[in-house]
Amino acid sequence: MKPLKLPFKMKKEYALILILTVCFACSDTTKSTKTAFVSPGVSLDLAAYRAQHISEVNYKLSFDIPSEKSDPIPSHLILKFNLNSLDEPILLDFKAETNNLKSLMINGQNSSIEHTNEHLLLAKEYLKIGSNMVGIDFIAGELSLNRNENYLYTLLVPDRARTLFPCFDQPNLKGIYTLEITAPNNWEVLCGAKEISKEEIGADTRHIFTPSDKMSTYLFSFVAGEFETVKQETKAFPMTMLYRETDKDKIDYSTDSIFSLHEQAISFLETYTDYDFPFQKMDFAAIPGFQYGGMEHVGAIQYREDALFLDESATNNKKLSRAKLIAHETSHMWFGDLVTMNWFNDVWMKEVFANFMADKIVNPAFPDINHQLAFMASHYPNAYGEDRTLGTNPIRQDLQNLSNAGSLYGSIIYNKAPIMMRQLESVLGKETFKEGIQEYIKTFAHGNAVWNDLITILDKKTKTDIAAWSAVWVNSAGRPVIRDSISYTEDGKVKTFKIVQKAEDNGENTWPQTFDIAFIYKDSIKTITANLTERILNLDEVKGMAKPEMIVYNSNAEGYGVFPIQKESLLNIPQLENEVTRGYAYVNAYENMLLGNIDPVTSLTLFRAGLSEEKNELLIRLISGYTTTIFWKYLPEDQRNVYQETITQQIWTRLHKKSTANIKKTLFSTYNALAYRSTSRENLYAIWSKALKISDLKLNDDDFTEIALDLALFEHPNKNEILNTAKSMLTNPDKLERFRFLLPSVSGDTKIKNDFFESLKQEKNRAKESWVANAMNNLNHPLHQKESLSYLRPSLDLLEEIQKTGDIFFPKRWLNSTIGNYNSTEAFQILEDYLSDYPALNSSLKLKVLQASDDLRRVQLIHKRIDKTIN
Repeated sequence: MKPLKLPFKMKKEYALILILTVCFACSDTTKSTKTAFVSPGVSLDLAAYRAQHISEVNYKLSFDIPSEKSDPIPSHLILKFNLNSLDEPILLDFKAETNNLKSLMINGQNSSIEHTNEHLLLAKEYLKIGSNMVGIDFIAGELSLNRNENYLYTLLVPDRARTLFPCFDQPNLKGIYTLEITAPNNWEVLCGAKEISKEEIGADTRHIFTPSDKMSTYLFSFVAGEFETVKQETKAFPMTMLYRETDKDKIDYSTDSIFSLHEQAISFLETYTDYDFPFQKMDFAAIPGFQYGGMEHVGAIQYREDALFLDESATNNKKLSRAKLIAHETSHMWFGDLVTMNWFNDVWMKEVFANFMADKIVNPAFPDINHQLAFMASHYPNAYGEDRTLGTNPIRQDLQNLSNAGSLYGSIIYNKAPIMMRQLESVLGKETFKEGIQEYIKTFAHGNAVWNDLITILDKKTKTDIAAWSAVWVNSAGRPVIRDSISYTEDGKVKTFKIVQKAEDNGENTWPQTFDIAFIYKDSIKTITANLTERILNLDEVKGMAKPEMIVYNSNAEGYGVFPIQKESLLNIPQLENEVTRGYAYVNAYENMLLGNIDPVTSLTLFRAGLSEEKNELLIRLISGYTTTIFWKYLPEDQRNVYQETITQQIWTRLHKKSTANIKKTLFSTYNALAYRSTSRENLYAIWSKALKISDLKLNDDDFTEIALDLALFEHPNKNEILNTAKSMLTNPDKLERFRFLLPSVSGDTKIKNDFFESLKQEKNRAKESWVANAMNNLNHPLHQKESLSYLRPSLDLLEEIQKTGDIFFPKRWLNSTIGNYNSTEAFQILEDYLSDYPALNSSLKLKVLQASDDLRRVQLIHKRIDKTIN
């Protein structure tokens, strides 16, 4: 082990801090004045007290990063802040072992270390009204310091800054950070401020940065390691990107586009908000296996590498997803970084604006894409995927302790909220809405705001009661189920047309909204706009109209809920001319299936027809997802075996017909997901081995790696040869490491899989969360559930630890890749037993369990209905 290094040399003004001896940890809190706020996490009460009494926060941080991953990182903090009260001791948040704290000085005086319940106490007797200075020698905490053999990166959202260094870890105590990092000479370093100097010290280099812009703790970051660097001059300012990708085709194809997309997003946002880019720089790093698509750190955005680097085989949908990701993270510079929520119960505010703006930003860059359709396909299925479940939650949620903030994230925030925001924009009008946003940005720039601050601004600009509107859309959970009641005269004219909405949970909420209804005739379409402001709407304007051949509700995809569907015209959906109307009709058909209004086989027949006829890539992707979900979750095994050959042959036939490369690649991904038997598996093997090439189907090296893993999962007779060949083809060390990690999950040896699952019970083996989720999906694949059922209860028992040790999206991903894969009565009983055995399970975690297991629950209901019908 490398010996502990002395802290960095500091400027003379800090010399007093570094003079005296190290004070070792003391856990006896009786020696100093007690405070009511010493409890685990960061409570709302503690955050409110500190926000009232602390200001002008400055962190001077230094980290000495060794070349060996296992060696500790000696660190030093000089913290300055203003204090206006000495009523209570001040608590710094530090969620690491007490022995990580080596010395503490407060205003030039040595202090004993009192570290209890994740807090370091600063005793009142050492503090003073006005400016205070605290010096701490410590070993950096590693819970959110993602260390690899030759690179590392911090990821501190929402409450993980305190796992790295002592701080005031709450969004409404913004601070300025001055950072020094010493790292091996061949490492690059990126953070939220500009690098002003480097100094070689033997085998290491000290990197010194300017003071950062003011930011919340969760936005502080740095990346260090063996990265390639590329810089480009843009119209906005110079930008730098770090990356580890080695595929030259991807690098050449993607680099200019990545910079250009950032530049376009900045230009749009400066115009839309009427506020210049608010920070000193914006660089970014592409990181292999990054936990999220991206994270909006001030001045140093982090992205998952494979989300940025594409090649010529990428579909338009993949390119659109990359553009939206970049636009989303860039939007955060204004919405979240410049104006930050006061507390994480309003975390949805930054996310809804980032998604909402991203949809606006990408339109000019993709003129050939139907963006109304793209909005629908991106948001509605995911929003419904959580809002339909017993685990749904309001957009705005309560939060008493920051330690539970990670559980607030999900599709309600990322997908339902943009739908809500679009409805709000419709209520106000686009120009009035934009004026309100501009006022909001200017009013709260470099500060914090709550949802009601925005509502107050918008409420003044309209006669609509925005507060009452918000009470349903933002503060209430769930969605409406809409029914119709139509009567006709003897000569086939509409006599009455009534729409009734009812909350899916049988509550009393009604959702004020507008949406179109398409009345489809043989030679024409008549569209009526429904303004549904109450529980019941009588559409008097349609009286006297001829009975249509088909009625499509929400034909413009702007309403929200489950709408009526006509079973007799279900198979006419693929012939609907308007892409948005057709797309939402597919969505509505799927939602009606889940409610039991259509049986799974009938809905599968619809989506199979769509796969044969659909010309739009976005819609093929949508119905491909529905097809595979119904196939694996809603069909019993005997029916799967019947339909597998039919569906794969249908797709195979279309793959050999003339079509665009984008459509072929989307169709192939569906084929790949279902090609587990006989002829289809051999076809997949022929493509992987390159014995067969399909015209205009463009596959890259990463695609072939994934096909190899799937062939192993599907128990191809040559699986060992396939895997060995695939491994030998990998030259990128990060991709090779991932492949080796996943190998046990596709093994045919039960002992290897059992040992691998046992290894995941150790936190250190779950560090690469995206890899773990992939591996768990393999272990729990429907083809292997007879043996993997034994993993299910232990996986659920790990959930609370997963939340404590994993990043914000990991608990739901863990659940999706375990309980979310099952449809059997045995699995449902395991779920029921788990919920019964954990009555005190954290409420937000319980909601995640109910969300992930929604298909499992619905399958049981469908089986009961079928059994009842038979009997």
